Amino acid sequence: MRGSPPGRLPDWPERLAALVTTAEHRPFDAARWNCGRFAMAAVVACTGQQPSWQHRPSLAAMADTAGYPRVPVPFARTGDVVLAADPDRLGVVLDAGRAAFVGPAGLVRLPITACAIAWRVG
Repeated sequence: MRGSPPGRLPDWPERLAALVTTAEHRPFDAARWNCGRFAMAAVVACTGQQPSWQHRPSLAAMADTAGYPRVPVPFARTGDVVLAADPDRLGVVLDAGRAAFVGPAGLVRLPITACAIAWRVG
């Protein structure tokens, strides 16, 4: 492993809220705004650093290469990255019960119980 991922910035809640506000009505675009780009933007909002990752055959395997540890989904906290299945997509925990994902017309919120994997950010 490449060393410890960065910790969270002191103002991460405000930075994450600003990202969610900006992304609220931004529609999915396969090249410019997709689940991976949203998850990376959330990591930047929380830590101030762009995660590095390597291409892998699945989103879960690709997210694992960023170096953040997996945590049980029920323990995911605001700002952590999550993966929901059917179809696989990365999102960000908004609070103890919900996560946001990029959808056709903007952010879509799902219950955290729809998530299969979570990664602790910072």
